[in-house]
Amino acid sequence: MLTAVIFDFDGVIVDTEPLHYRAFQEVLKPLGMGYTWDVYLATYIGFDDRDAFRAAFASVGQTINPEHLGDLIELKAQAFNRIISSGVEPYPGVVNLILSVKKVVPVALCSGALRCDIDPILEQLSLSGTFDVIVTADDVPISKPDPASYLLTVQRLSEKFPAAGMIPSSILAVEDTPAGIASAKGAGLRVLAVTNSYPADKLGNASSIASSLENFDFQRLCQV
Repeated sequence: MLTAVIFDFDGVIVDTEPLHYRAFQEVLKPLGMGYTWDVYLATYIGFDDRDAFRAAFASVGQTINPEHLGDLIELKAQAFNRIISSGVEPYPGVVNLILSVKKVVPVALCSGALRCDIDPILEQLSLSGTFDVIVTADDVPISKPDPASYLLTVQRLSEKFPAAGMIPSSILAVEDTPAGIASAKGAGLRVLAVTNSYPADKLGNASSIASSLENFDFQRLCQV
């Protein structure tokens, strides 16, 4: 029996990866560090903003000091919020799935995005206040595939629901990237991978793989 379900954000709830890519390019191209969408998919997807900027600088043999990094993260956040202001569509079925699972067990969000990027979209989707626990890039020092974000999510769920028996093997993560799968598995969770961002042959480390969440409900999640 599942005791909780943890959803990733980008690539699971909304297709914001192309929007993040556009925002990164707005900041990096003037610095001569722009890259293609294929490079983003191969290298940067799954990173939080800090690690993405560090990797971009490292790719040209440069390092970045903390103050400059903070400035670039702020510029990218501003660009991202301009881009999403016209609206973002969720993946088919995912909002109904979150709301149906919420009726049975706690739901959490574990994302490598910044909280300031997530909150406006949750508001657009009428999901503000739905998640019992939210862990973002603001809460951990390192991004997926490191398990830190999932470990913290499980810890906060356990603290909020002490009688629920929140052991990692009873919790399901819903992910879309190899980095996300590695992070959740590293924390001891089962993982349902959805092929929104990668083909199934790239997601083989997940417990189960689905092409869409449109026809999922809580009972089907319990079978993962």
